[in-house]
Amino acid sequence: MHKGNKTLIAVVKDLLFSAKITEAAKRTGLTLHYATTESEVLERVKERPTLIIMDLNLEAAHPLRLIQKLKSSPETKGISIVGYLPHVQADLKLKAQQAGCDMVMPRSAFSMNLVQILKRHAGIV
Repeated sequence: MHKGNKTLIAVVKDLLFSAKITEAAKRTGLTLHYATTESEVLERVKERPTLIIMDLNLEAAHPLRLIQKLKSSPETKGISIVGYLPHVQADLKLKAQQAGCDMVMPRSAFSMNLVQILKRHAGIV
């Protein structure tokens, strides 16, 4: 985690999750930026966010390739990445973990624990 940086990138397109993330970011004081493509994320990480939340099914962002790029670069490997997916996608969960995703959660658990996840990355715990 980058001390002092209170920025979050959400690689999410789903409106329901976007609304939940926006509300949770407001409650925890994190500045939130959305990105829906790999190139948008790579541009945004120059701001050195503390956390990236990623919908692992957002094909436009090429999540597995993006995670590998972020975790293999010295400039971005320290950024925490939390990915979420449907609980039935065990193969995708394993691939995301192998790519370097720090935490992979079922959508329901992610949604239920979102505020706590953001508090931890905002240093509020």
